[in-house]
Amino acid sequence: MTRLRNDRVLVIGIVIAVVSPPLLTLILVRLPTLEARAYVFLYLGIVASLGLLTGLIPALVAAALSSVLGDYFFLPPVDSLSLANPSDVLYLVIFFATASAVGGVAALRRGAMIEARRLTRTLAEANAELERLYREQAASARTAVRLAQTQQQISVLREADRVRRELLQNVSHELRTPLASILTGATLLLGRSDVSGAVRDGLTGIVTQSRRLDRLVGDMLDLARIEGHALELRLEDINVGDAVEAAVGRLKQIRPTRAVRVSTESGSLEAVADWDRIGQVLDNLLVNADRYAPPTSPIEIHVAPGARGTIVSRVIDHGPGVDVTLRDRVFERFVRDEHSDAEGTGLGLAIVRGIIEAHAGRIWLDDPVPGGGAVFAFTLPAAPVDAVHADPAVTDPASVS
Repeated sequence: MTRLRNDRVLVIGIVIAVVSPPLLTLILVRLPTLEARAYVFLYLGIVASLGLLTGLIPALVAAALSSVLGDYFFLPPVDSLSLANPSDVLYLVIFFATASAVGGVAALRRGAMIEARRLTRTLAEANAELERLYREQAASARTAVRLAQTQQQISVLREADRVRRELLQNVSHELRTPLASILTGATLLLGRSDVSGAVRDGLTGIVTQSRRLDRLVGDMLDLARIEGHALELRLEDINVGDAVEAAVGRLKQIRPTRAVRVSTESGSLEAVADWDRIGQVLDNLLVNADRYAPPTSPIEIHVAPGARGTIVSRVIDHGPGVDVTLRDRVFERFVRDEHSDAEGTGLGLAIVRGIIEAHAGRIWLDDPVPGGGAVFAFTLPAAPVDAVHADPAVTDPASVS
């Protein structure tokens, strides 16, 4: 690009060198006759200007052309290239040498100026590169500082998480140990035959309230783990239908008269989940359904493959349903139906939501079915097809009495 620009300047300079001396001569011949040697400075100005602006070659061309024109038009005999006075030969030689020297000096000056501009650009580019490197270095330093701060924050969070886990374990131990002692002692006293009726009633109340307090402590600790993101899951491929049957069996131990109908649709019911935690979800939902369902109405559980690789489960209680004012808050902590006589801590559904969401699932209050009642539905991620080894289980709707 620079070479092309220099070539263009050289061509323009030669054109000007060819045109300028004749134009100057055309002007001078129309002026009153003066001493010819007085015009030398005008020609030298053209030569010097060309040398400074376009280089040495145009300056030499202008000097040569100026010498010829000066000889022809201004030195006797006029209109002839011959010289009448031998000293004029020396004059022309001196003029050409002087013009060439002036043009050469101007050309050197121009070269120095071009080199100075090139060096200026080089320095500017170097400064820009240094500034860029400085900015990158500063950005790298800031990134390093932010990374160090992030690592420090991660370390602090890990330490806080460790402390929280230890605190939960200590709280669980410190609270449940005396509760277990109270429950064990009261149960042993109830087994004695010499306990009077009034004392027995009191011991029965102690046992009942101790168990209720133990459940409350367990629920609070579970909720603390969930909200503190300290819930540990042992994920494996489990059959949700089997988990439902196991939960129904546990409900029958405490409520032998409660009828439960379980139905599953064809297809794989294998999910990636923690068996114990999903059992806790089902236990809470079944206890909640048993609490609100009429004694003569069965609890229904439906399990089926869902859309987008999920397993969908629904628990239906055929009770009075969830009050309209509570539908949007039913999964929040300590939310209870004030118009119901059913007992509860108000933490069960909040824990259920936390466990399901920890499994990357979703839980919601579904639309009521014909006959009324609350319908709690939740999803779990289905196990990959190639990881399922058991044949899909199909259970016809049956009453568990």
